[in-house]
Amino acid sequence: MSDWTSGYVAEIDYTHDFFHDMTPTAMALAATSKGQKHGLAQPGLTYCELGCGQGFTANVLAAANPHIDFHAMDFNPAHIAGARDLAAEADLNNVHFYERSFADFEEEDSLPKQFDVIALHGVMSWVSEENQQLIIDFISRRLKSGGMVYVSYNSLSAWASMMPLRRILLDRAAQGAGPLEERIGEALNFAKTLEGAGAQYFKSNPMASAGLKNTGKMSANYLAHEMFNADWTPFHFADLAGGLSEAKLNFLGPTCVMDHVDDICLTAEQIAVLDGESDPVRRESLRDVLVNEQFRSDLFVKGGRRHTERGAIGAWFETPLALVKRFGGGPIKLSWRQGEIALDQAQYGPILQALRSGPATVRSLLDQGAFGQMTWAEISRLLTILVGSGTLSPCLPLEGAEGRLAGCQAFNLAVCKRAEDSETLRFLASPVTGGGVELDRFEQLFLLAYSEGKEDPMEWASLVWSILSAQGQRLNHEGRVLELDEENLAVLQARATAFAARRFPLCKMLGLIPAGTGDAAMSEVAETEMSEEALPVPAASQANHEAAA
Repeated sequence: MSDWTSGYVAEIDYTHDFFHDMTPTAMALAATSKGQKHGLAQPGLTYCELGCGQGFTANVLAAANPHIDFHAMDFNPAHIAGARDLAAEADLNNVHFYERSFADFEEEDSLPKQFDVIALHGVMSWVSEENQQLIIDFISRRLKSGGMVYVSYNSLSAWASMMPLRRILLDRAAQGAGPLEERIGEALNFAKTLEGAGAQYFKSNPMASAGLKNTGKMSANYLAHEMFNADWTPFHFADLAGGLSEAKLNFLGPTCVMDHVDDICLTAEQIAVLDGESDPVRRESLRDVLVNEQFRSDLFVKGGRRHTERGAIGAWFETPLALVKRFGGGPIKLSWRQGEIALDQAQYGPILQALRSGPATVRSLLDQGAFGQMTWAEISRLLTILVGSGTLSPCLPLEGAEGRLAGCQAFNLAVCKRAEDSETLRFLASPVTGGGVELDRFEQLFLLAYSEGKEDPMEWASLVWSILSAQGQRLNHEGRVLELDEENLAVLQARATAFAARRFPLCKMLGLIPAGTGDAAMSEVAETEMSEEALPVPAASQANHEAAA
């Protein structure tokens, strides 16, 4: 009997993550930033995800983009069953999940003949060379002319020194017996024993030593799929690009737009080195070495079309933006590869202040005078950094948000209901940005309470405590398990009050929840300025929500 897993981990399920760079609006902005036309604003788009894992990203995107037809496949039947369950709960009819292998996916009769977007997150690094070629062949036949491919993968530059460690872990786990999770833990302990014995490999490769330390902090669900598959390929960029060129794909640019701004990624000397290389593929390969890239997330296009200079600026002007982090008017600090980014508050302050009132196009911000006397080069650079840092997000067309609202809220209600007994799903769908917004379990339960007509944060806290206490859970605050009901409730009340002031207004603005009669009261709370230090707010991880022994 053949092994249906093809060497891929199936014993432990993959994580329920949302990958922001797979959002169509994020892809569109990355293309605009590079001066490329993208076609992602057209109606009737088709989007295919290869190797969708738990399918959570596909479900979030389908909820937030009802105008796009999503198709997602994975070989794992448990993943596909779970993805379909969530889609059914949220009444999503524009997402379709398939339990297929790369070898037989094209046999699916219900697939569209061609797609506008094909996306695969990490998959190329985790499958065999045979499956890599099957993926390239699928893209070659199924991607429309002018279509885009999102592909993310491990980069050889940073992973090269980790390859012996990965082999040690893989071989040690293969020798053991019992559940994979236990064998992973034993393999990590064995590697630590080698390091403790003074293995010269770790002394000569400090990144391997740091990598071993970091892997110990990762969940078994993620680590199993990252490092314990039979096949594992960190790519030299030129090799990955060369393979995709068989499907007539050309490199467009990184999806992370922070990497579009050289001076916050590279030194002047490094920029000079890159400026001496005109070939875009060789340039990216050199760049990986200069920044010691660990994980790449890239866009490729089949038949790229560049804007004229005027057209490129016009595409920026029509881009809607939304504030996705709380801005109280004070200074913000951002950092990237070269450390802290020097930003002028007099420049970004008016932009963020204007967006506190709601999303707006770049043209509208310009008409409002939010950019002051900045040149266009300064404006586009600043907006790129603010989007790349997660302070702002590109949006779907503003005029269609109302029609997208109901689908997102049905999906978000399904996710928040699941938060009653799990913190697995950590993102809600936004009809404004077209993507996901991260909220922890408590925050989701606060929104659930609000959706049930509870408009006072104290009521939110009471609902959460009723759920936790019924499950025998207690909060762990400042290293101590809170045994008394009143202690737990007090911490939850502080959390709810802080959430109402800081994040709740953004949740409303991003369309995560319906408007309610308590908006005036919430606005009053939101205007109350509170210091982080004054609030006993516990961390949101499950480790801090464990039931007391």
